[in-house]
Amino acid sequence: MNLLAIESSCDETSAAVLVDNQIRSNVIAAQLIHEQYGGVVPELASRAHQQHIVPVVERALADAKIPKTALDAIAFTRGPGLLGSLLVGASFAKALALGLNIPLIEVNHMQAHVLAHFIGDSNPAFPFLCLTVSGGHTQIVRVRAPLDMEVIGQTQDDAVGEAFDKSAKLLNLPYPGGPLIDRYARQGNPLAFRFPLAEMPGLDFSFSGIKTAILYFLRDQIKTNPQFIDQNLPDICASIQYTLVQMLLTKLKRAARETGIRDIAIAGGVSANSGLREALQKTGQELGWRVFIPAFEYCTDNAAMIAMAAKFKFDQSDFVGQDVSPLPRMSF
Repeated sequence: MNLLAIESSCDETSAAVLVDNQIRSNVIAAQLIHEQYGGVVPELASRAHQQHIVPVVERALADAKIPKTALDAIAFTRGPGLLGSLLVGASFAKALALGLNIPLIEVNHMQAHVLAHFIGDSNPAFPFLCLTVSGGHTQIVRVRAPLDMEVIGQTQDDAVGEAFDKSAKLLNLPYPGGPLIDRYARQGNPLAFRFPLAEMPGLDFSFSGIKTAILYFLRDQIKTNPQFIDQNLPDICASIQYTLVQMLLTKLKRAARETGIRDIAIAGGVSANSGLREALQKTGQELGWRVFIPAFEYCTDNAAMIAMAAKFKFDQSDFVGQDVSPLPRMSF
């Protein structure tokens, strides 16, 4: 099976080729234009996808040494994501599949993040729990089978990735700020400053309160010392990161305890955060979990994870027609 996958849900244009069960190529074109605006501008994102998609697909096919005439199916991200961005990927995939007269496979972006754990040889056993964390989502997913997943806990307001980015903006760090908080946090004391942990029923999360607490904390400190942020940046970043990671792990430990599941995975852009990765490994050793952490290249948005998810659908002949359309708010 030769499968081409396309990912265009937000601000990365990516194409990957999967041959049988092996990823042969995974090409990603980032969009640097958003840095000057402090966040992703949807219209600019869709325009950049139009510019990038043809060369990205050509490069993926060339790297995999697979001609387009040898493809057996085309997969694409249907949602969730930005409508304009999704339209570019979906339209390209539909046109190419129609031209080659081969099947079309739609993929749920968030399910693909979970199934990125099946790229390579170290895979969790079913059922397992996956904490999916990104700029737009924070969920605990019970994964019974590749195409049988259930969200058992999720944020009721903001995503943890947004909390990282908004905190970085308050610290006058450039976009994207989440990775910069991670970088400075490695040099700081995570217990230097304390922020309140939100209390939510069950396995759900809330991150709006922590953002407000950070805002008021910085405002009050700057009143007495205008240089407070510059003088304490590593400690502030370490304390913010420690608090957000603890909020995630508290619910994840509860989910593992309630379900009895000991194979625990993380996925999504925030799974690249070193503080979260290290804390999860430590917690896993303490509680006897088998912990699965994706390679950095499969944490952020990429087409390899779309290809892996599509592989499971291909095996079941789960195809869609040309009337398929993007779903920006696509659920599990």
